[in-house]
Amino acid sequence: MVAFEARNQKQVRELHSAALAAGGTDEGQPGFRDSYGPHFYVGYLRDPQGNKIALFSSNPDEPGRTRTRRIRGGLES
Repeated sequence: MVAFEARNQKQVRELHSAALAAGGTDEGQPGFRDSYGPHFYVGYLRDPQGNKIALFSSNPDEPGRTRTRRIRGGLES
């Protein structure tokens, strides 16, 4: 896998969208992942040759993931 660091979350979304429009396939929409830090925003795709690519931003100046916990009947922030 190859990873590219973007300046911010918006750029991750734009690059992910542009790569899909250029023939890539989605391997994970941009967003926060539970297993990474609260500011790690990442999207995954495969290029037309099958290489997996990660586009990420960990900019601490942007909003981070809010913690949620499971409660009976749903999620609580």
